[in-house]
Amino acid sequence: QLLESGGGSVQAGGSLRLSCPAAGYMCMAWFREAPGKEREGVGTVDVHGTTTYADSVKGRFTISRDNAMNTLSLQMNNLKPEDTAMYYCAAGRPRVSDYVSFCDFAVEFTNWGQGAQVTVTS
Repeated sequence: QLLESGGGSVQAGGSLRLSCPAAGYMCMAWFREAPGKEREGVGTVDVHGTTTYADSVKGRFTISRDNAMNTLSLQMNNLKPEDTAMYYCAAGRPRVSDYVSFCDFAVEFTNWGQGAQVTVTS
């Protein structure tokens, strides 16, 4: 069962951190959904710690996983009002294409958390 923790409200330029249990999942991701918008990927991380990020968060957000502590984290720095959204932790199996394994937004994520609200005020 995935359950996000952290989140809250912060002024623009501030930081927040989200966490989620990561035990046994090969591919994990953070998604977000803002009011009136479709859910979008924020970033992914595989079991080896290899990450991908959406262009909108590169250089500001960092995904990490601590396999010893079974924890997935999303460190969000220099937050902007447009980052305001419900953030979801997700887990799934990497997809395979031409015998290569990928952990990215095209993965079918079958396990989802209930979401954590992040609000950034200007």
